[in-house]
Amino acid sequence: MPTTTDPLVSTEWLAAHLNDSNVKIVDATFKMPGVMPLPKDDYLAAHIPGAVFFDVDAVSDHSNPLPHMFPSAEQFGRDAGALGIGNDDTVVVYDSGGWVAAPRAWWMFLSFGKDVRVLDGGLKKWVAEGRKVESGQVTPKPSTFKATFDARRTRSMQQLVENLATRAEQVIDARASERYQGKVAEPRPGLRSGHIPGSLSLPYNNLFDAATGTMKPLDELRAAFSGAGVKLDAPIVTSCGSGVSAAVLTLALYRLGVENPALYDGSWTEWGAADGPPVATGPA
Repeated sequence: MPTTTDPLVSTEWLAAHLNDSNVKIVDATFKMPGVMPLPKDDYLAAHIPGAVFFDVDAVSDHSNPLPHMFPSAEQFGRDAGALGIGNDDTVVVYDSGGWVAAPRAWWMFLSFGKDVRVLDGGLKKWVAEGRKVESGQVTPKPSTFKATFDARRTRSMQQLVENLATRAEQVIDARASERYQGKVAEPRPGLRSGHIPGSLSLPYNNLFDAATGTMKPLDELRAAFSGAGVKLDAPIVTSCGSGVSAAVLTLALYRLGVENPALYDGSWTEWGAADGPPVATGPA
């Protein structure tokens, strides 16, 4: 494991440690429902050698009607172990390079007691550098992963409803500005448009370089949060459409030294339901 506390790891580092027996690589690519080809098919077509596929929808609470909600510690441990991941392994998570789901997988591992790394630039940067990929399914040797859930790392709708009155925590919305302001319909049918009252807007794609797939430097991240009205020394909760891209903000905050931000797991899919709590529209 790199000695830095930065959750990011470079393609150069991964290439140098690709064949280390204790380095486990995880492809956590995710797409919105209906977007083809499916993430698993992309993985089967091309992935970093040895990478296993982390299905954000599969590693979730299947008893909850909301999409990909956090599973129990028991289930997460079982699912991680089935991917060949043990508590002592060095885990590097990546996605296709659009900074959507690798940070979500990273936050899930961290919430269940395992510090892992995110590949800066993901598969996009890896391929752009001419590095080797492989196709087909990787079948890992099962391992044992003991998971312990840290409830401080997530928030429920009830907690955020209570926060409407106290404003004890800043809520930052990672969705596109048009969705935050309620100018466009939500991609998931049946949801209201708008945002959680009092929440701030910082679209997650403002935090990385679209051309290279790498996350922006720390000074630019700090400026982005400051420009959105976020106080880094006060409690923060990140939110988005369904609790995935919010983790991009969480990752950036962690890199800036904010080590205890929380993530609203249900996010707008829960809050924006027809019978949900109050909704605000317009700019922050």
